[in-house]
Amino acid sequence: MPPTAVTSPRSGSSVPLPADDPDLFGLDLGGLRRRWAEAARRPAIGAEAMAGADRRAQLRGVSGQKLMEQAGTAVAAAAKALAEATGRWRKGPILVLCGPGNNGGDGLVAARRLARAGAEVGVILVATESRPTTPDAARNWDRLDNEPKVTRSLAGNPRDLAMLGENVDKASIVIDALLGTGVRGALRDPIRSAVAIAVKARAAGVPVLAVDTPTAVDLSSGDPSDPVVRADLTVTFHRPKTGLLTRRGATLAGKVLVAPIGIPPAADRG
Repeated sequence: MPPTAVTSPRSGSSVPLPADDPDLFGLDLGGLRRRWAEAARRPAIGAEAMAGADRRAQLRGVSGQKLMEQAGTAVAAAAKALAEATGRWRKGPILVLCGPGNNGGDGLVAARRLARAGAEVGVILVATESRPTTPDAARNWDRLDNEPKVTRSLAGNPRDLAMLGENVDKASIVIDALLGTGVRGALRDPIRSAVAIAVKARAAGVPVLAVDTPTAVDLSSGDPSDPVVRADLTVTFHRPKTGLLTRRGATLAGKVLVAPIGIPPAADRG
């Protein structure tokens, strides 16, 4: 089956979507940036507009599961490229911190794809529930049942997270898939304690990759939560985000890749 492609209305060029790109995991960070250049050239949008585009895409027949698969695959490819660029690929497990929603679901897809690329992966579901709370994320949690290179843990309180984060300095990289948008005021546990793990990792020299936005930087304004993740690389989706272009947002996001995930042009127009 030929790869699914996104065609640019301006240039007429096409590029395979991440999950359908047979060469994706062989690209370095520069190669990924070039591969996804068309998405990065699109006008920036905020959180509300992105949620609307996502919703309209699903109304037009692009399932949430397909969007999540594309997003998570993009994250996995970028994580591998980041680990290779820093000399850390297969030098320790990749730790994926997953919230209970769809941002965490993107992280679960990334965990599966990274394991199949040869990495040892540790997933921590940061939630008071025993499984993710959205249907798409829950399906991807279940798909990890048959992935021997993925170890899963559930952490619903600060004590559990403190224990699981003790050896975070031995991780090759940390993926922040906790929250995909900002919050008002201070973060609450257990997410707050999970952010502390990401902060501890980066202080120890472990690269941090954020999914869509660092937890919890507002995608529209760039306003951060307290505490906040500071990433070395952020993979955001479909279009650049206005919040990641502000001074504060850009500082916390680090380098930014914009990955296409298959949202059709008609879904952008409302």
